[in-house]
Amino acid sequence: MRIYKRNILSILSFLAISCTDIVDVEVQSAPLRLVIEASLNWEKGTLGNEQVISLSQTVPYFDELINNEVVGASVKVTNMTTGTEFEFSDQNDGTYKTSSFIPVLGNSYSLEVQHEGETYMAEETFSSVVDITEINQSTEQGFNDEVLEVNVLFDDPIDEDNYYLFRFKEQGDLLPEFVEISDEFTNGNQMTIFYEKEDDDSINQEEFVPGDSVDIKFYGISEQYYNYIQLLLNQYESVGNPFSTVPVVLKGNCTNPENPDNYAFGYFRLSEMVTASYSFQ
Repeated sequence: MRIYKRNILSILSFLAISCTDIVDVEVQSAPLRLVIEASLNWEKGTLGNEQVISLSQTVPYFDELINNEVVGASVKVTNMTTGTEFEFSDQNDGTYKTSSFIPVLGNSYSLEVQHEGETYMAEETFSSVVDITEINQSTEQGFNDEVLEVNVLFDDPIDEDNYYLFRFKEQGDLLPEFVEISDEFTNGNQMTIFYEKEDDDSINQEEFVPGDSVDIKFYGISEQYYNYIQLLLNQYESVGNPFSTVPVVLKGNCTNPENPDNYAFGYFRLSEMVTASYSFQ
């Protein structure tokens, strides 16, 4: 039996040595683009004066470059309703900050980023959000009636179109989960959003158990951003699915008026926000 094992190992070693040909795969390249992360969030009960915008640059897929922050840019947000301007100062690490921002719900704002002779622009309206009325747990609202889920309840305003974004993150997890929703079919009613996790060894995921805690962020968003994030999440969730549609380049609202082909990735969004947490019993 020992001789048999040695022979098998010898064959495997020979095959490994014989299959060392290097295969060069040509990957289509794309022009480097500016990436603008400009989500201005106003948590209820706070002033909302401190805001951060991040700038970075895309990198080739196989590039080992890690430091792709953009410094030296000029970043400004303007309340188009009042004309008030807010300058964001360069922190020399890819972030641009202000401590004097004034959030006004329903007002229109513009973003202007100047970098390397190019000017990028975006416009959005500051979207409001309602309060969360209740958070509870059950096994009845989700897809699997044998696992725990957290339920978030809120009352949708009547006679207006509303769009929402939820961010769920179990304490200790690396990445959050997002859920986008509109009130197209539930306008003026109480709405319930659930979040559950099932056991999945392939992604090292376990279902909720008593003692687990979930952090919740609830945003009001515009219809324009709702359509954008819906497409983005659909593309993300379809990765690895052989029957999914071919992903396409997803453009945000950051344009380059003088050089349209050199647009930026990312989005300029302004949202009122409610935060909460829940611990399973």
